[in-house]
Amino acid sequence: MKRIATIAISLLAFFAFGCAGGATEAAAVAPEATEVVAIIEAVPNDTATPRLTPTQAPITPVPTVTPAQTPSAANGTLALTLDQLKQYDGKNGNPAYIAVDGVLYDVGGVRQWKNGSHEGYSAGKDLTDAILGKSPHGTGVLDGVPIVGKLVAG
Repeated sequence: MKRIATIAISLLAFFAFGCAGGATEAAAVAPEATEVVAIIEAVPNDTATPRLTPTQAPITPVPTVTPAQTPSAANGTLALTLDQLKQYDGKNGNPAYIAVDGVLYDVGGVRQWKNGSHEGYSAGKDLTDAILGKSPHGTGVLDGVPIVGKLVAG
């Protein structure tokens, strides 16, 4: 029984002082540590030994490279030629885009452009002449309409 108490006290002293040099100090602590020994002896032998858990948080990997931004309508960086713009006519589930003065606008959410057409004009086209030259409201009607990109030569 004394041997178990001595081993237990030595282990406690080792963990308390963190080095072998603490073993000599453990002998000085031993007479006062009888309550600790009683607690250790009260634990049944079939109980699992408690394990130490790390106190440091797990390291989360940090990306070192930012992925290249892909041109898209969502971030306003889409670049379409006049020929490519034809696909965006607002028909058969396609988005409805128009070009005015080199800027691509998404008119699919505009009530007046239902099904990709408005006052005889169709989406999927460059309507610069119609908006600037013929429309009574000019480009002001496009205020608040989402810009999805630009019209490019091609």
